[in-house]
Amino acid sequence: MKLEAIPIDRLLVRAHSLWADRWLILAAGDLAAGEYNAMTVAWGSLGCMWNFPFAQVVVRPTRHTYGFMERFPGFTLSVLPEPLREAARILGTRSGRDGDKIAAAGLTPVPSERVAAPAFAEAELVLECRTLYSQDMDPARFLDPSIEERYPEKDYHRVYFGEIVAARGTATWNAP
Repeated sequence: MKLEAIPIDRLLVRAHSLWADRWLILAAGDLAAGEYNAMTVAWGSLGCMWNFPFAQVVVRPTRHTYGFMERFPGFTLSVLPEPLREAARILGTRSGRDGDKIAAAGLTPVPSERVAAPAFAEAELVLECRTLYSQDMDPARFLDPSIEERYPEKDYHRVYFGEIVAARGTATWNAP
């Protein structure tokens, strides 16, 4: 799919729907070195922090992608077209430890412009991010007790903030 550069101040998203309904593919690592992994993420945010445009993602330490997030200084978020929902499901339910789930999902990793992590040729939106900050979630800080129910294994996420250093997408993601 042909993607055009989108100035970050013109990026048009429905933030809640993007995460809850569309899902995103988080990729971390180094495509050129052949060291990378990807997973589906449905929890996160977009906004402004420290005057940087940012994407915030969360990754459990049990996920294979976690090691790549820790070792490499950037990541990508890719939005697939709705007909590729099954590919996103595969990346969210299989582990890269057990085989090439990206190939199983039928996706094509391609180089990003500003970070080493891959994007995907099939994506309709790609955000490239430079990791700025990470911190483990502290369950003692949950103010709503129902949040704890989402962690029956006590495998609390690590939160990552990434500066969005490049955005590319189809015309529908670019505000007029």
